[in-house]
Amino acid sequence: MEAALVSAATRALKPVLEKLGALVGDKYKRFKGVRDDIKSLTRELTAMEAFLLKMSEEEDPDFQDKVWMNEVRELSYDMEDSIDDFMQSVGSQDSKPDGFLEKMKNSLGKMKARRRIGNEIHDLKKQITEVAERNERYKAREVFSKAKNTTVDPRALAIFQHASELVGIDEPKAEIIKLLTQGASTQEKMNLVSIIGSGGMGKTTLANQVYQDLKGKFQCRAFLSVSRNPDMMNILRTILSEVSGQRYTDTEAGSIQHLIIKITDFLVDKRYFVVLDDIWDVDTWHVLKHAFPVTSSGSIIITTTRINDVAESCRSRPYNGDIYSIKPLDMVHSRQLFYTRLFNSEENCPSYLEIVSEQILKKCAGLPLAIIAISGLLANTERTEGPWKEVEDSIGRALERNPSVEGMKILSLSYFELPAHLKSCLLCLSTFPEDSVIRKKVLINRWIAERLIHTEAGYSTTYEFGERCFNELINRSLIQPLKMGNYDRVKSCRLHDTILDFIISKSVEENFVTLVGVPSLSVGTQSKVRRLSCKPASKKN
Repeated sequence: MEAALVSAATRALKPVLEKLGALVGDKYKRFKGVRDDIKSLTRELTAMEAFLLKMSEEEDPDFQDKVWMNEVRELSYDMEDSIDDFMQSVGSQDSKPDGFLEKMKNSLGKMKARRRIGNEIHDLKKQITEVAERNERYKAREVFSKAKNTTVDPRALAIFQHASELVGIDEPKAEIIKLLTQGASTQEKMNLVSIIGSGGMGKTTLANQVYQDLKGKFQCRAFLSVSRNPDMMNILRTILSEVSGQRYTDTEAGSIQHLIIKITDFLVDKRYFVVLDDIWDVDTWHVLKHAFPVTSSGSIIITTTRINDVAESCRSRPYNGDIYSIKPLDMVHSRQLFYTRLFNSEENCPSYLEIVSEQILKKCAGLPLAIIAISGLLANTERTEGPWKEVEDSIGRALERNPSVEGMKILSLSYFELPAHLKSCLLCLSTFPEDSVIRKKVLINRWIAERLIHTEAGYSTTYEFGERCFNELINRSLIQPLKMGNYDRVKSCRLHDTILDFIISKSVEENFVTLVGVPSLSVGTQSKVRRLSCKPASKKN
């Protein structure tokens, strides 16, 4: 949503204000000629930041405001670059020089730096004034106020996780197991089912439930994600490691053909169960299928995909498998997932929220990811009819503006409702590859290093505040927990690929990151690169 522009502009101002504060400190007191300009510039930017924070609560800024916010963001980045250059040049001259010539050289360098920062501060002041005047000097606006709940409840995650795995899963799971195991021919040939459905429909969850039920009956088994840009060598090594129980490292020599032969030779006289999750193109399947011998009687393969052509290719000869089209949740199961996430059970929903809840669920169209995302949003919203009705109306406006799938529309609304610092934390995840296991410690330290979070009142360290941000993103169902440590603390996480697609598009839109190696995505036309993320190309050959 357009309010993301406000977040980007506000995020860009924070480090600039910190560095301007450093410039008026004792370390730089010898630069007397520019201190007054720096103080004036700081006051101006502080006023801008306050105005932007107020605007961040507005859902749909007008076109003039969006242009102005883009100017503020880019100017803030330029200012930060100038200040960094100045601090570096002055810092490199702080050591005491030996000898007359070195002292003269050092003095001239300081004079040059002082003159340069003076000129740049003067130019920046002029640009800030021009930007402000173009926006009618921060025109007064009535900004819609929204209730916010900053309380973090990690226990909500367990409720959501349990519900998302169980709601509406029994019937489709039974149907797939029947396709794979019933009938006289199932023990005489290899069986395959390709699960097809759009992003967020629960394909991975369904495949995993079938896998957990049946894997104990098979000598060899593997479950792995293929993803959009597969590294075929790594995928085949992973398959070989899982089915054989032996670890094969990335550095071991061999080709794709060599690995396929090793897998085939190992499986040829064994019953196996393999799940290949999230296949995006036919060519990938054509490579992988050669690793699985058709002669292994009673063996099972499950594939999941969003693409019809991929599903048709998977079930074609020599497999003669089945396609299972995953269906949206009906209203009964939609309610069960929604109410379990928010109230622990349907019976606990207050009567005054029942009608608005029904309207919200209709707009989610039975998409589990959309229901989970909107319930994560409402978990942080006051439980009265007014705020919930505002959420329902906002979904309606999002549906009118965006012709994308329902999940993206709901995610857009969930993203808009985040506080500014959580928007930045979430966008930072766009730099990680698809299906990455992201360690909490690594992620929080990156937030700190990039100054996306700061120590807040009530927290002894910035890292402690970062843990709170991490938990809140989990609470809002925007990141998925993985490995658990002591006292049930989450140690790592991952992103649903639909959510990753969404935050990548937001990151590019806001010039938060420039992506290289993503052919299906426009990387933007910004002239300046703020963060560069090089995504690995698909390795199929």
